[in-house]
Amino acid sequence: MSLDSERSDAPSQWLANARADLALAKVNLPPEGLYEHLCFHAEQTVEKSLKAILLKYQVDFPFTHNLQALLDLFPEEINTPPEILEAVELNPYAVATRYPGTTESVTETEYREAIRIAERILKWAESIIQIKD
Repeated sequence: MSLDSERSDAPSQWLANARADLALAKVNLPPEGLYEHLCFHAEQTVEKSLKAILLKYQVDFPFTHNLQALLDLFPEEINTPPEILEAVELNPYAVATRYPGTTESVTETEYREAIRIAERILKWAESIIQIKD
């Protein structure tokens, strides 16, 4: 089974998945949980939000976790506010922080910042998808 053949091209489905990831990112940290795992879902919120926008503009994108690579694909007609570029701060949460010993532990402050960025970018993506529908 090819991933490409299974990918939905509906931006609304990608945003629905982004919202689901944000919900998971915002759960209360269980007693033995790690902020790294919640931050992974914050990164996924951003990644899926950016991919929804790219789909809306019919821009093909690779299956990548590199948020800068996705932002680089944005057409010039998309007005990308400077604060949206904060997305790249979440890149490490896609892979590196999910494996023991590869990075330092994520602090609660870093986690809260990841949530703030994810919420902002999801809201921005939703506004773009709604404007273009």
